[in-house]
Amino acid sequence: MVELVKEYAEKRLDLLKMDATERGVVAAGTLTNIVLMTVFGVFFLIILNFGIAFLIGQYLNNIAYGFLIVAGFYLILLVLVLVFGKKIKDTIANKILKSLNDSKHE
Repeated sequence: MVELVKEYAEKRLDLLKMDATERGVVAAGTLTNIVLMTVFGVFFLIILNFGIAFLIGQYLNNIAYGFLIVAGFYLILLVLVLVFGKKIKDTIANKILKSLNDSKHE
């Protein structure tokens, strides 16, 4: 009987180790995917913004104006985030909590 309990404990420990390994591998894969998407997304946005700035500058016959207009756009976005930051944070937090709560009940 003692041998059976010992064997069960060993198998249970092996199962827990495999489960932890699987979770670690999945987390590493997910993290790698997020990092790659973020890096490529940032490069895309930088190049897109350069293109928009040059396009606006060409239209206005002054490239510097294009870059100033794009920078002004981001300044407006920054001010909006500063003004509505708490509301944005609360909305996102509520959506995440609702999502987690909904996934528990499935």
